[in-house]
Amino acid sequence: MGNDNHNNDGGAGVSDEEWRRFQEDAAAGTGAAPREPSARARMVTERLRATQGQEPPGWRTGPARQGRRRPGRLGAAAAVVLIAGMALIAVRPELVIDRITGKADARQEARNATPLPAESVRPTAPPAAVPPDQPTLQEPFRGSPALQWADGAAGIEVPEAAAVGGTSQEQVADALEKARQFLIAANLDPATLRGERPAAALAILDPRQPEVPQRLEQSLAKPTAENAPVMLFTRFDQAKVKPVGDVVKVRGSMRAEQGEPGELLVVTDYTFVHPMTDGGTSVQRTIVRRQITLSLLDPARWEATRGKLQLRNYVSEWSNVGCDTADGFLHPDFPREAPAGPTPTGPAVDPYDRSRDIQGEGCGTVTRS
Repeated sequence: MGNDNHNNDGGAGVSDEEWRRFQEDAAAGTGAAPREPSARARMVTERLRATQGQEPPGWRTGPARQGRRRPGRLGAAAAVVLIAGMALIAVRPELVIDRITGKADARQEARNATPLPAESVRPTAPPAAVPPDQPTLQEPFRGSPALQWADGAAGIEVPEAAAVGGTSQEQVADALEKARQFLIAANLDPATLRGERPAAALAILDPRQPEVPQRLEQSLAKPTAENAPVMLFTRFDQAKVKPVGDVVKVRGSMRAEQGEPGELLVVTDYTFVHPMTDGGTSVQRTIVRRQITLSLLDPARWEATRGKLQLRNYVSEWSNVGCDTADGFLHPDFPREAPAGPTPTGPAVDPYDRSRDIQGEGCGTVTRS
């Protein structure tokens, strides 16, 4: 919009009645020649006729029973508002549609919602449904339950430490903090996310643990589908995708408990929501959930390095990504793209549902993104 139309409108000429009145006034020396309506006036007249289904007040003669009074300021303002409104719909139709459907109000309520308190224990049900909405570069968590989750490392809170079995309170606190640092280094550190070697995370692990250090190094150097580093580290191919902003939403919990004699277990369960873009305007949220149990061993009883953690077990789940991870990266599936890798055949899963355990292997589908 914004351009004047210069079409010839039917009925835009001077009427016989006006011409007769002009001749009479001219003879008396009081008349002025009637003027052709402007192209803008003719355009608005036609729009009013089309939208109201009736002839609008004449641009030449004014409303009926009002003689020859010209349109006042109110009439001109109404015409401008109409034109401006039509331009708004033409340029940003979603703004009007969102207000009509109530989506704009729902978005504002979501923005103003109180952040969720820390998750001290596993929830018993999935998050409540939120109105479906598409993420944008400005609001990458719009339409996601993660909008109320904590930002980044703030979502990985260390519980209050207490002595467990033969492990002192100080040792428990140290193990919990090391587990937190491992999760941050493996899933939030920018270098790790860019696909670099997760040196900070590896430094927390015990180099004396049988087989594990070697297997992790091999997965980083020569990843395969069976030995992929994304099983433990969140990595993206920076040549193909970039993070949207610098916020990753995080929710989960950890706890310390007794393992075998001389062993302290730190059980962790966290979900990370990474908004990613391929350089265009599309945004896809990659949702990574990891259940990892780390072990602090007493060197007097076990072959272990004092102060280092060992991997007891770990299982991961990724959503909104291609099923093929053989190259060592997570590949977000953008809406306009065909999914990469094998066709999903597994069950449908809510990636935000933290009330369930990660189960099974293979490639499935998600119920929401």
